[in-house]
Amino acid sequence: MRTMKPLHWAGVDYSLLQILLAALLLCSRPFAVADKNDALHRPRRNSSPTKRAGSIPLLITNRCGETLWPGIETQEGTAPEEGGFELAAGKSKNLTVGGDWQGRIWGRTNCSFNADGTASSKGDNTAACDSGDCGGVLNCVVTGSTPVTLAEFDLSGGVNKNQTFYDISLVDGYNLPLSIIYLPGDNPKLQDIPPNLTNPACIATAGHLADPAPSGWNGGASNSSYPIPYEDSMSSTDVAKWCPWPLQVKQPTKPGAGIYPYPDDHIERPIFDPCLSGCAKTNSPEDCCTGKYKDPNKCKPNLFAKAAKAVCPDAYSYAFDDQTSTFIIPNGGGWEIRFCPEGRSTNILKTFSTQLHELNAAGGATKSIQEACRNRTLIREAGRSGAGRTRDGLRGMSGNLVALLMVVSWIGFIFY
Repeated sequence: MRTMKPLHWAGVDYSLLQILLAALLLCSRPFAVADKNDALHRPRRNSSPTKRAGSIPLLITNRCGETLWPGIETQEGTAPEEGGFELAAGKSKNLTVGGDWQGRIWGRTNCSFNADGTASSKGDNTAACDSGDCGGVLNCVVTGSTPVTLAEFDLSGGVNKNQTFYDISLVDGYNLPLSIIYLPGDNPKLQDIPPNLTNPACIATAGHLADPAPSGWNGGASNSSYPIPYEDSMSSTDVAKWCPWPLQVKQPTKPGAGIYPYPDDHIERPIFDPCLSGCAKTNSPEDCCTGKYKDPNKCKPNLFAKAAKAVCPDAYSYAFDDQTSTFIIPNGGGWEIRFCPEGRSTNILKTFSTQLHELNAAGGATKSIQEACRNRTLIREAGRSGAGRTRDGLRGMSGNLVALLMVVSWIGFIFY
């Protein structure tokens, strides 16, 4: 009769029963494609917004090395001229929206449409794009399929509709680096707002990340007087593996005999590595903050949300992440959405929380706000308070998850 040798791991002997129970707990949740209506984003306004005179510039820029097909969903207000278009590498497209506009912008990759853009060239009822597809059509009327990095706007927000709410959202997952750049135009009051207060970026793709630094300009998104606070602990190697292993859309090919080695840090991942959010993967109320979990006291950040927040501190990581992801400024001016921006992910909301609150209370940038935003010591110290913890925490989460995922593969090799 063969006997089973206990598995020795992390200084402890585990029985087969214990291993199976751990694996069962990990795998017990349902996996499905998320219903876009279940995930919570910025809520739509309950009534028709007041129409405002004039138009708001919307500039879409592609700094990636490949052609993209940006998509735009209008939720409320006056929509832009197009809901989707092809944008070659290095090119920009100028659009306008109404001052009452509320909507989302994202990037689609590797798209192929029929001649009139009404369906995929691959045939009806198939996706036209590898990521961010919006029903197989060029001109989007719904949000792209998960995973997708979103830029979200409400240009007529607040009780008096005189504020702009905006954010970078990873609630639907991540596919492309993205930044939002405020364009104050000719209004002197808006020009006084420091650019390092308004221009967030999420860069979570290997090869696009600048070297660690406390601050910088993100390819002209700010200037030397107002350095943008960075997430300053992640290396390009860290960013290459930030996505929790089971949430990768396309996991790397299994090496050798089809067994993933442990740890997974040594398995090379593709540079373009779209990452599903927990909600997009499981569609469960707990991950999507729906049903009985539609309460910030009950719905807490899951594994994806923690990993996303570590690599992109200014991005929405799950439905109730408002306080550390929403930018609010006086309305007016225009916006640039830049794909594959230069630099690093930003850490603006943590660094300048006081100044952003003061900006909205005063309705504009005061002298004290401008002085604080020029204060390099303030920026450096804010970065130090979180440096190391995010990177080490990200590594710890990845390692613990992969350890559990590996046990099923090991079971077949612990019998003699």
